[in-house]
Amino acid sequence: MLDNVLMALSDPTRRAILDRLVGGEARVTDLAAHFPISLNAVSKHLQVLERAELIVRRRAGRTHFLSRNPRGLEEAATWMAAEYLKWNNAFDRLAKAMENDQ
Repeated sequence: MLDNVLMALSDPTRRAILDRLVGGEARVTDLAAHFPISLNAVSKHLQVLERAELIVRRRAGRTHFLSRNPRGLEEAATWMAAEYLKWNNAFDRLAKAMENDQ
């Protein structure tokens, strides 16, 4: 799942879609109207976001509504926080080693 989330977030169009959904649920067609690409291209981006569980789709008849899924970011946020601590600790050890060499 982490790979799917990171891949989904790597594209600026997909990040823009997520930004548009901050305000709440939106119809697919209304969301697509904000982008200078075809509805088919937007749909492909939405599939990537759904696969990463960053958005959820609700159907009401023929209308599809999308909303953000905050749980989709949990695994990625946990991994990034752990990596940050590892890097931060490594830099602290490096700084101490450099101080001891002087």
